Amino acid sequence: MHDQTPARCNVVVLLSGTGSNLQALIDSVNQAAGANPARICAVISNRADAYGLERARHAGIPTAVLDHKAFEGREAFDAALVELIDGYTPDLVVLAGFMRILSGDFVRHYQGRLLNIHPSLLPRYKGLHTHQRAIEAGDTEHGCSVHFVTEELDGGPLVVQAVIPIQLDDTPATLAHRVHAQEHQIYPLAVRWFAEGRLRLGASGALLDGQALGASGHLIRP
Repeated sequence: MHDQTPARCNVVVLLSGTGSNLQALIDSVNQAAGANPARICAVISNRADAYGLERARHAGIPTAVLDHKAFEGREAFDAALVELIDGYTPDLVVLAGFMRILSGDFVRHYQGRLLNIHPSLLPRYKGLHTHQRAIEAGDTEHGCSVHFVTEELDGGPLVVQAVIPIQLDDTPATLAHRVHAQEHQIYPLAVRWFAEGRLRLGASGALLDGQALGASGHLIRP
Protein backbone atom coordinates (compact mmCIF):
# COMPACT_ATOMS: atom_id res chain seq x y z
CA MET A 1 0.00 0.00 0.00
CA HIS A 2 1.13 3.52 -0.77
CA ASP A 3 0.59 6.35 1.68
CA GLN A 4 -1.47 9.00 -0.02
CA THR A 5 -2.42 12.41 1.30
CA PRO A 6 -6.23 12.61 1.05
CA ALA A 7 -7.64 15.26 -1.24
CA ARG A 8 -8.81 18.36 0.58
CA CYS A 9 -12.49 18.45 1.48
CA ASN A 10 -13.84 22.01 1.48
CA VAL A 11 -16.29 22.55 4.34
CA VAL A 12 -18.65 25.51 4.77
CA VAL A 13 -20.11 25.92 8.27
CA LEU A 14 -23.45 27.67 8.90
CA LEU A 15 -24.23 29.00 12.38
CA SER A 16 -26.38 31.50 14.26
CA GLY A 17 -24.86 31.53 17.74
CA THR A 18 -21.79 30.96 19.87
CA GLY A 19 -20.19 28.40 17.59
CA SER A 20 -18.95 25.87 20.14
CA ASN A 21 -19.31 23.06 17.61
CA LEU A 22 -17.43 25.18 15.08
CA GLN A 23 -14.61 25.51 17.62
CA ALA A 24 -14.55 21.74 18.06
CA LEU A 25 -14.24 21.33 14.28
CA ILE A 26 -11.45 23.93 14.09
CA ASP A 27 -9.58 22.21 16.92
CA SER A 28 -10.01 18.79 15.31
CA VAL A 29 -8.54 19.97 12.01
CA ASN A 30 -5.66 21.79 13.71
CA GLN A 31 -4.78 18.92 16.04
CA ALA A 32 -4.59 16.46 13.16
CA ALA A 33 -1.47 18.24 11.83
CA GLY A 34 -2.45 17.84 8.21
CA ALA A 35 -3.79 14.29 8.50
CA ASN A 36 -7.42 15.46 8.49
CA PRO A 37 -8.42 16.37 4.91
CA ALA A 38 -11.29 18.60 6.08
CA ARG A 39 -10.67 22.29 5.41
CA ILE A 40 -13.09 24.87 6.78
CA CYS A 41 -13.12 27.35 3.92
CA ALA A 42 -15.88 29.67 5.20
CA VAL A 43 -18.24 30.33 8.11
CA ILE A 44 -21.58 31.94 7.28
CA SER A 45 -24.16 33.31 9.71
CA ASN A 46 -27.58 34.88 9.44
CA ARG A 47 -26.71 37.00 12.49
CA ALA A 48 -23.93 39.60 12.44
CA ASP A 49 -23.56 39.32 16.24
CA ALA A 50 -23.01 35.54 16.29
CA TYR A 51 -19.91 34.84 18.37
CA GLY A 52 -19.10 31.95 16.06
CA LEU A 53 -17.99 34.51 13.49
CA GLU A 54 -15.38 35.79 15.94
CA ARG A 55 -14.12 32.24 16.47
CA ALA A 56 -13.73 31.87 12.70
CA ARG A 57 -11.89 35.18 12.33
CA HIS A 58 -9.54 34.23 15.16
CA ALA A 59 -8.74 31.02 13.25
CA GLY A 60 -8.16 32.90 10.00
CA ILE A 61 -11.29 31.51 8.32
CA PRO A 62 -13.25 33.75 5.92
CA THR A 63 -16.68 34.80 7.21
CA ALA A 64 -19.87 36.15 5.69
CA VAL A 65 -23.21 37.39 7.03
CA LEU A 66 -26.52 37.01 5.23
CA ASP A 67 -29.37 38.58 7.21
CA HIS A 68 -32.57 36.59 6.67
CA LYS A 69 -34.63 39.63 7.67
CA ALA A 70 -33.50 41.38 4.47
CA PHE A 71 -35.36 38.87 2.29
CA GLU A 72 -38.99 38.34 1.36
CA GLY A 73 -39.49 34.87 2.77
CA ARG A 74 -37.55 31.68 3.25
CA GLU A 75 -37.17 30.72 -0.41
CA ALA A 76 -35.57 34.04 -1.38
CA PHE A 77 -33.15 33.85 1.56
CA ASP A 78 -32.24 30.25 0.82
CA ALA A 79 -31.62 31.01 -2.86
CA ALA A 80 -29.21 33.79 -1.89
CA LEU A 81 -27.61 31.52 0.71
CA VAL A 82 -27.01 28.80 -1.89
CA GLU A 83 -25.32 31.33 -4.17
CA LEU A 84 -23.12 32.53 -1.31
CA ILE A 85 -22.18 29.01 -0.17
CA ASP A 86 -21.44 27.78 -3.68
CA GLY A 87 -18.97 30.63 -4.14
CA TYR A 88 -16.70 28.63 -1.81
CA THR A 89 -17.08 25.39 -3.86
CA PRO A 90 -17.92 23.24 -0.83
CA ASP A 91 -17.73 19.47 -0.72
CA LEU A 92 -19.67 19.48 2.56
CA VAL A 93 -21.99 21.95 4.31
CA VAL A 94 -22.18 21.66 8.10
CA LEU A 95 -25.03 23.09 10.20
CA ALA A 96 -23.63 24.12 13.59
CA GLY A 97 -26.48 25.78 15.43
CA PHE A 98 -27.97 27.42 12.33
CA MET A 99 -31.38 28.50 13.59
CA ARG A 100 -33.24 28.49 10.31
CA ILE A 101 -35.62 25.89 8.90
CA LEU A 102 -34.28 25.24 5.42
CA SER A 103 -36.43 25.02 2.31
CA GLY A 104 -36.80 21.87 0.27
CA ASP A 105 -34.89 23.42 -2.63
CA PHE A 106 -31.91 24.16 -0.37
CA VAL A 107 -31.85 20.67 1.11
CA ARG A 108 -32.14 18.99 -2.29
CA HIS A 109 -29.33 21.16 -3.69
CA TYR A 110 -26.94 19.80 -1.05
CA GLN A 111 -28.33 16.26 -0.84
CA GLY A 112 -25.69 13.88 0.45
CA ARG A 113 -23.34 16.69 1.51
CA LEU A 114 -25.31 18.42 4.27
CA LEU A 115 -24.83 17.40 7.92
CA ASN A 116 -26.56 18.51 11.12
CA ILE A 117 -26.18 17.74 14.82
CA HIS A 118 -29.18 17.48 17.13
CA PRO A 119 -29.18 17.29 20.96
CA SER A 120 -31.19 14.10 21.37
CA LEU A 121 -31.11 10.44 20.44
CA LEU A 122 -33.09 10.77 17.24
CA PRO A 123 -35.76 9.88 16.31
CA ARG A 124 -36.67 10.89 19.89
CA TYR A 125 -37.30 14.56 20.62
CA LYS A 126 -37.09 16.30 17.31
CA GLY A 127 -37.26 20.07 17.63
CA LEU A 128 -36.54 22.11 20.75
CA HIS A 129 -36.20 21.63 24.56
CA THR A 130 -34.80 18.13 24.12
CA HIS A 131 -33.09 17.86 27.52
CA GLN A 132 -36.17 18.87 29.47
CA ARG A 133 -38.35 16.52 27.45
CA ALA A 134 -36.00 13.57 28.07
CA ILE A 135 -36.01 14.20 31.83
CA GLU A 136 -39.78 14.68 31.98
CA ALA A 137 -40.30 11.43 30.07
CA GLY A 138 -38.30 9.54 32.69
CA ASP A 139 -35.67 8.40 30.18
CA THR A 140 -32.55 6.73 31.53
CA GLU A 141 -30.43 7.69 28.51
CA HIS A 142 -30.00 10.78 26.38
CA GLY A 143 -27.41 12.09 23.96
CA CYS A 144 -26.85 13.65 20.57
CA SER A 145 -27.03 12.65 16.93
CA VAL A 146 -25.26 13.59 13.71
CA HIS A 147 -27.39 13.02 10.62
CA PHE A 148 -27.62 13.79 6.95
CA VAL A 149 -30.19 16.52 6.36
CA THR A 150 -33.33 15.73 4.39
CA GLU A 151 -36.59 17.60 3.94
CA GLU A 152 -37.96 15.98 7.12
CA LEU A 153 -36.99 18.16 10.09
CA ASP A 154 -34.40 16.31 12.21
CA GLY A 155 -35.35 13.20 10.26
CA GLY A 156 -32.45 12.41 7.93
CA PRO A 157 -30.37 9.20 8.00
CA LEU A 158 -28.32 8.89 11.18
CA VAL A 159 -24.52 8.82 11.07
CA VAL A 160 -23.37 8.64 14.70
CA GLN A 161 -24.97 8.97 18.13
CA ALA A 162 -23.34 9.47 21.54
CA VAL A 163 -25.35 7.91 24.38
CA ILE A 164 -25.01 9.11 27.98
CA PRO A 165 -26.91 8.13 31.14
CA ILE A 166 -29.38 10.52 32.74
CA GLN A 167 -28.58 10.95 36.43
CA LEU A 168 -31.31 11.15 39.06
CA ASP A 169 -30.30 14.71 39.97
CA ASP A 170 -29.92 15.96 36.39
CA THR A 171 -31.51 19.23 35.37
CA PRO A 172 -31.91 20.36 31.75
CA ALA A 173 -28.82 22.55 32.29
CA THR A 174 -26.56 19.81 33.67
CA LEU A 175 -27.73 17.38 31.02
CA ALA A 176 -27.15 19.95 28.27
CA HIS A 177 -23.60 20.50 29.54
CA ARG A 178 -22.74 16.81 29.25
CA VAL A 179 -24.47 16.45 25.88
CA HIS A 180 -22.52 19.42 24.49
CA ALA A 181 -19.28 17.72 25.48
CA GLN A 182 -20.30 14.71 23.39
CA GLU A 183 -21.37 16.90 20.45
CA HIS A 184 -17.83 18.25 20.37
CA GLN A 185 -16.55 14.67 19.99
CA ILE A 186 -18.92 13.16 17.44
CA TYR A 187 -19.38 16.10 15.04
CA PRO A 188 -15.66 16.37 14.17
CA LEU A 189 -15.61 12.58 13.87
CA ALA A 190 -18.44 12.53 11.34
CA VAL A 191 -16.95 15.43 9.36
CA ARG A 192 -13.59 13.64 9.20
CA TRP A 193 -15.25 10.43 8.02
CA PHE A 194 -16.90 12.38 5.22
CA ALA A 195 -13.70 14.24 4.34
CA GLU A 196 -11.79 10.96 4.14
CA GLY A 197 -14.37 9.50 1.77
CA ARG A 198 -15.49 6.91 4.32
CA LEU A 199 -18.97 8.36 4.91
CA ARG A 200 -21.59 8.91 2.25
CA LEU A 201 -25.33 8.90 1.77
CA GLY A 202 -26.57 5.89 -0.15
CA ALA A 203 -29.97 5.12 -1.62
CA SER A 204 -31.15 3.45 1.60
CA GLY A 205 -29.30 5.49 4.23
CA ALA A 206 -25.88 6.43 5.56
CA LEU A 207 -22.90 4.25 4.65
CA LEU A 208 -19.59 4.03 6.52
CA ASP A 209 -16.79 2.22 4.69
CA GLY A 210 -19.45 0.90 2.33
CA GLN A 211 -21.52 -0.66 5.12
CA ALA A 212 -25.03 0.50 6.03
CA LEU A 213 -25.09 2.25 9.40
CA GLY A 214 -28.66 1.23 10.12
CA ALA A 215 -31.49 3.03 11.88
CA SER A 216 -29.41 4.29 14.82
CA GLY A 217 -26.16 5.10 13.07
CA HIS A 218 -22.82 4.35 14.73
CA LEU A 219 -23.38 4.24 18.50
CA ILE A 220 -20.80 5.58 20.95
CA ARG A 221 -21.12 5.11 24.70
CA PRO A 222 -18.40 7.26 26.33
